[in-house]
Amino acid sequence: MANILVCDDDKDIVEAIEIYLTQEGYHILKAYDGQEALDILNSETVDLLIIDVMMPRLDGIRAILKIREESNMPIIVLSAKTADSDKILGLNVGADDYESKPFNPLELVARVNSQMRRYTKLGNATESSKVFQTGGLAINDDLKEVTVDGQNVRLTPIEYNILLLLVKNQGKVFSINQIYESIWNEEAIGADNTVAVHIRHIREKIEINPKDPQYLKVVWGVGYKIEKIEPR
Repeated sequence: MANILVCDDDKDIVEAIEIYLTQEGYHILKAYDGQEALDILNSETVDLLIIDVMMPRLDGIRAILKIREESNMPIIVLSAKTADSDKILGLNVGADDYESKPFNPLELVARVNSQMRRYTKLGNATESSKVFQTGGLAINDDLKEVTVDGQNVRLTPIEYNILLLLVKNQGKVFSINQIYESIWNEEAIGADNTVAVHIRHIREKIEINPKDPQYLKVVWGVGYKIEKIEPR
């Protein structure tokens, strides 16, 4: 049974989320501010975090920054419906997805299930060897390991899946909508900022100079691609 930590200073929201996710077979841990969430993470095994942005003591953004120093677990941010900046900021600091308030509980459940499927897949090795390489960038899909010039690179599950999609199709240009629909498995409505934030994070991790990328290129007006480079 997977453990999901729900963190929001509104106890009614926490209780409502608990009801729906418990029905899906998840075990729910509860926190009401960012610091309490960090304390639980230090003492419990947590498979996914749902966290609000605006909270007392320690807000969701600062909590995510601290969590990402140690963990690549899936993180879903809850944000006010009108505060798009909260969503983008959450993705910028390492969240994998977001849900707007007020939210449809069934949609949140679907997002949790989707993230858990990706996270579980990320942790499972396959029987056949799957290593994809371009230049000094290599992905071992058996080990779910990314290296650049032999150095390990830590990616979140979403970042890993985006990079894997592009590296497996070196030279092919994917539009933002194609990337979103392939990775999130849902219609790409307003996906531009979401994909752009994750692309920027990937560049920061795999490129020597993210402003002049060697691997992850933008094709202006079309989308993104991974350059096909002879392995070093």
